[in-house]
Amino acid sequence: MGDVISSHLDEAKREIITARTGEVIGEFGHLYEQQYAVALFNNVRLDIEGGGGPQPQLLHRKIPLENKSIFSGSLFQYLEENKKWRNHFLFVPDSYNINYYDNKASHDRRLHPKGTINCAGYRVLTCMEQYLDLISSSLPGVKAKVGSSPFLKCASQFPLILWHPYTRHYYFCVTTEKEQQKWLAVLQDCVRHANDGLSEEDKVQTPAFTDAVRLYRQAQGHYGSWEMMCGAPSQILSNLVMEGLLPELRELISPRLKGKLHERQRNWMLISDAVYSLVQEQCQTQYEALLQKCGAARSSLDASIRTDMDQIITSKEHVTNKIRAVVLPKAEKLLKVSIQPYISSILDALMEPTSRGFSEVREVFFRELVDMSKNTLNDGTKETIAQHMEKISMLAFHPVKMHSCYEKVEHLSLEGLQQRFDVSSPSVFTQRAQILMREQMDDAVYTFEQILHQSLESQGTEELCKTIQRCQDRVIKKFDYDSSTVRKRFFREALLQIFIPYMLKQLSPSCASELPRFQELIFEDFSRFILVENIFEEVVLHSAMKDIMMAVKEAAVQRRHNLYRDSIVLSNSDPSLHLLGENPSIDWAKEHGGAKEEVDGAGEDSEGGDESEGGDSQKKRRMKQVVSMIQVEDSPVLSTESCTEVPCNDDIPERDEDEEEEKEGDGEESSDGKASPDQNGSASPRASENSGLSNGSVLKEEEAGAEEQVKEIPLKVESATAGASALEEEKKGEDGHLVQEEQPPTDQEVSEEALPPAPAATDTARENPPEVTADFPPPPHDDSGFQSPTSEGAEEEEEEAAAPCTVAPPPAEEHLEVKETSTTITPEAEAETIDCETRDQ
Repeated sequence: MGDVISSHLDEAKREIITARTGEVIGEFGHLYEQQYAVALFNNVRLDIEGGGGPQPQLLHRKIPLENKSIFSGSLFQYLEENKKWRNHFLFVPDSYNINYYDNKASHDRRLHPKGTINCAGYRVLTCMEQYLDLISSSLPGVKAKVGSSPFLKCASQFPLILWHPYTRHYYFCVTTEKEQQKWLAVLQDCVRHANDGLSEEDKVQTPAFTDAVRLYRQAQGHYGSWEMMCGAPSQILSNLVMEGLLPELRELISPRLKGKLHERQRNWMLISDAVYSLVQEQCQTQYEALLQKCGAARSSLDASIRTDMDQIITSKEHVTNKIRAVVLPKAEKLLKVSIQPYISSILDALMEPTSRGFSEVREVFFRELVDMSKNTLNDGTKETIAQHMEKISMLAFHPVKMHSCYEKVEHLSLEGLQQRFDVSSPSVFTQRAQILMREQMDDAVYTFEQILHQSLESQGTEELCKTIQRCQDRVIKKFDYDSSTVRKRFFREALLQIFIPYMLKQLSPSCASELPRFQELIFEDFSRFILVENIFEEVVLHSAMKDIMMAVKEAAVQRRHNLYRDSIVLSNSDPSLHLLGENPSIDWAKEHGGAKEEVDGAGEDSEGGDESEGGDSQKKRRMKQVVSMIQVEDSPVLSTESCTEVPCNDDIPERDEDEEEEKEGDGEESSDGKASPDQNGSASPRASENSGLSNGSVLKEEEAGAEEQVKEIPLKVESATAGASALEEEKKGEDGHLVQEEQPPTDQEVSEEALPPAPAATDTARENPPEVTADFPPPPHDDSGFQSPTSEGAEEEEEEAAAPCTVAPPPAEEHLEVKETSTTITPEAEAETIDCETRDQ
């Protein structure tokens, strides 16, 4: 391996790499310094003038994964060093970086991992054919012969491959399709988190960095979204360098690669990985120097801004008016011809899968609370609630439970955009929507957690089920409002991200020559904070914003999208709730007697420890795992303690799915699905001997399913109905909130669902979550791509938009603040209007 890299990356090639990296970072650094001053001005102005959108109704958790890890387990990994498959132990901490060890014992002894994978920019593949296609495209002009064998032979028929366009690839295998799906959910979650972009908490560095990268790529002729805008700043800059450097190196090195096709492919990947490492090291050093330079000048810039704020704003407005007079007529003409006919069809394509995903988030959250209500009916103690809340508290970060939600958005298709609007892939929008879904789920869970905890402290153990249902209805109403607000903001940002680069690309040739003369209108002292290029982009953005806002507003009126109308604004009717937002996450096991269960399940999560240490100190050192791990006995795979070679598929026999499930059921060492720990906190010898490749993630519900089915006592329908009636009467005096077009489930429906299901039906429901309810009918999908709507289709849209939107009247004690864009309507008049609309229907 070293000979291949050293022979092809000689001193001359390394000088080319250093020179190209220096050129890119030099141009980027100049843009960054300019954008840093502009971003600082915008931040100071925002602090002085204030601003912001609607206040969210749900609480937000500051440190969601404190003292938590995501997942751990064993599977086969292919090692480039010796071209062998080894059984490795993988551990995913709260950073979502993947650490891999020789075995679980190495992890328990806190040894350094053999390697760490930062998943930014990766794609997870489960098909060897798809991977080979990507490999073949990395060396254009080199064609594979018919029947030629690949350089990699999988150890089983269930591979998991992490592919990156520039750096090293990682190869894993598992023995069953079920484990493949679980690991796929975990790996995709790691990629999703790493690709989320830079932290939005830094209001100066982050916008300066993103604007500088965008302007650099636009100067190179690359407009539109960029898939490799992911990871840490050094990784993004490395991707920026590799985008132009790699084709140049490929032309120099590719003709010199010798051997068979698969050998040339493998050697080129090794060379690309070595180049990426060199580039990233240089980018990191130069970017840190750039940050120090800008940080040193920040105090003087800040003082200048605060001293001359009024003059800077006046000067910017004057220049903006001049530029608008030149740019706006051209922008409006382009909008009318090339943008407006496609807004509605693109918006529908974005709305359908995104709304399905948020609806599934609501359903998953609701099902978890209904399951908790069922078990509370059978065993109404705070300990039972604490056990369920331990599982629900990390619901948003459970890749397997959230997979059905993420899967809905995967169907997002933007066919035709690549040619017309320079959109390379919908993955940018898909991953952003999935991140927003996870945030909404965690906000809902955290809000429910705080409300329930407050209710349990103020009352005894009587009527716990009613308390849960009251908290549930309260949170779901808030979730409906917040999810509507988040989705509308996402749709606006996505449309801008699609249209604005296209408009800039079309307008820049005709406007670029006229912009420099406007720089003369800016005083030299203010020129650092006012850039004509930024003003030009702002004018283009505002020209398109009006049509986009109108399109989203019209979509909010249509009931099929399940959005709040813009005229409906919830006031902060829950001031006491937002006081709870400062509280830390609740340790339910510690507060309500669930500590014993935590100790029993410590075998998989323990980080090791001496017997002399007390239980409290060991708990502080232990990281609770979001997705639990199981050990399957009588597994045909190899022991985690050995690193015996796995030569081919024949040595890894597959089992039927039914047999696999039966083995999993027999192989659980403890009631919570984790191996019983020995005195040192590690797994038992029997578990370590048979762990192999078969351990994966399972839902904690499934692990305790057998015991819960035994504990559940069949309840009569009459008693459940009577309880629902009592709860219904009690809720008449409960504080309410504005009800969405789609009503939250009534107490009667909750009580009917709360009946204990048959054991077989429970597992089936968990494996196959129900589809989106009839309240969320999908809009018709146009397979022909994004075409201008016909007159007939436009008439249908106008009829839907004109249809009255019925909103259920609020409870008597509810206080509403309803704001219109031009007039103010009193709550009494609004209630009369709603009643009239209801009678008309």
